[in-house]
Amino acid sequence: MSSEKSKYKATIGLEVHAELATKTKMFCRSLNDPDEKRPNIHICPICMAHPGTLPMINKEAVKYVLLFGKAVKGTLATHTYFDRKNYFYPDIPKGYQISQYQFPLVSGGILADIALTRVHLEEDTARSIHTGDKSFVDYNRAGVPLMELVTEPVIHSAEEAEAFARELQLLLRTLGISHANMEKGEMRVEANISISTTHEFGTKVEVKNLNSIRSVSRSIAYELERQEGLLENGEVVVQETRGFDEATGRTISQRKKENAQDYRYFPDPDLPALNIKEIPEFTTDVLMKALPELPSAKRNRLKDEYGIVDSHVELLVQHPPLADFFESTLGNSREKDFIDTTINYLTSDLISHIKTEHGEGFFTPPDTLQPEAFAQLIRMILAGEISSRGAKDILAIVVTEGGYPEIIARERNLTQVSDAGALESLAVDIISEFPEVVSEYKAGKESALQFLVGQGMKKSKGSAHPTKLKETLEKLAGKNS
Repeated sequence: MSSEKSKYKATIGLEVHAELATKTKMFCRSLNDPDEKRPNIHICPICMAHPGTLPMINKEAVKYVLLFGKAVKGTLATHTYFDRKNYFYPDIPKGYQISQYQFPLVSGGILADIALTRVHLEEDTARSIHTGDKSFVDYNRAGVPLMELVTEPVIHSAEEAEAFARELQLLLRTLGISHANMEKGEMRVEANISISTTHEFGTKVEVKNLNSIRSVSRSIAYELERQEGLLENGEVVVQETRGFDEATGRTISQRKKENAQDYRYFPDPDLPALNIKEIPEFTTDVLMKALPELPSAKRNRLKDEYGIVDSHVELLVQHPPLADFFESTLGNSREKDFIDTTINYLTSDLISHIKTEHGEGFFTPPDTLQPEAFAQLIRMILAGEISSRGAKDILAIVVTEGGYPEIIARERNLTQVSDAGALESLAVDIISEFPEVVSEYKAGKESALQFLVGQGMKKSKGSAHPTKLKETLEKLAGKNS
C-alpha cells in the first residue's frame, strides 16, 4: 500500500511489552538484571513456581505503570487486582502467567496523537533458546515486571506506527521506568493489521515479536502490500500470527488463528486486591510531582525559549544528556548569536567528535568537556579571538585531553591576530607578493580580493582575523589608492 491512491484503508493496532527497570522481579526478590549472561542465576523458589511459595507485589513496578498513566493522561484505576492467565508453555514455570484483565492499572490515554486502550502490569516469561534439535530455558527473565500497552486500532500507516513506537520508547526512558532497548528484548512490539475497502475492519493478521523500531515500519509496510496483493488477486486474507524476517523484509506465517484463545482468567487467590487510592505513594499529587519534563513539553519549551529549528529540537529531546549539556552551556544567556553558535557547533563539530570516539548512535558529551569550557570556546569565536579553524582544533584538544580553550589557545598559539599593526604588515607583504592580483582588484575583479585574503590566511597559518584582514587589504590595495 505504498500508493496514496490505494482503495484500501489500513487499520493497525499495536501491543507493546516493556520490561520495567525495577531492582527486583515482579513477585519476588530475585534481581532484575537484563545484562546477566549466565543462565538461571537470578532465580528463586517463587519465580520458579515451587509448591507452597507465595508471590509478593512489587510496589515500585506498580508505581512505574501509574506514573506512565499520568504521563499519557490516562485514567488510573481506583482499585485493581492481578489475574491468572492460564496457558502452558515451557517458559511459563507456573503453567499460568500473573497478569491483569478486567481492571488494568491504566485505562485510556493518548501518546503521539494515538489513543490508548489500556496499560496493565504482568510478569515476563523465561527465555527459550533453541539450538539444533535441543531447546533450553533460561529463567533469569521469568517474573521480570512487564508493562503491556494496547493502542486503539486507529493507526493507518507504517510511518504512524513507527513514530508511535519511537515516542513510546522515548517516554519510557524519560520517565526512567524502562531502558526500552529493543535489541535486548526490553521493548517488544506486536502489530495487528488489516485492510478493507469499507468502514468495517478486514481480517486481522498479527505480526509478533518485532525487535527494532525499523522492523515495526518494515513489517507493517510489507504486510499491507501482501494483504492488498491477495485481495487484488481474488484471494482471502487468513487470520493468523506471522513473524518478521529481518533479512528478507518479509512476514512469515507461524500459526493459523481461527478463534481467540480462552485463557480462563480469574483473580489470583495468592495476591491481595489493591486499593490504589488508599496507598499514599500512589496519590495524584505524589505521582505528578514525580513526573519529569515530558518530551512533548520539552519540544515546545526548547523551541519557544531558544528559537532553534525543529531538527535541532528533536535531536536534543531524543538525547537528554545532549540537551542538558546545551542548556548548561547557555546558562542564563539568551543572546541569539550565542545560542545559534552553540547549537551549530554542538550538532556538527561536537557530535562528530563523539561519533568518532564512540560510534554512531552515541550522543553523550565526554567528561573531558565541561559546559563552561564549551561556553568559553563559543564566546571566543563570537569575539573573533579565534578563527573557525582554530576553534575546531581547540575543541578537538579539549575533547581528547580536557582543559580550557583560553589557556589552550594561548599556549598553542591558536589565537586570532586582530592587532591593526600586525595585520597591516601582513597585508603589505601580500600586496608586494601578488602585484598582478592587486591590479586585477583595482580593475574591478572582486574575486581577486578573496584570493589576497586567502593568501594572507595561509601566510598567517590561519591566525589572522579574516574580516579585519580583508578590511586592511581593501584599504591598502583599494581601487583609489
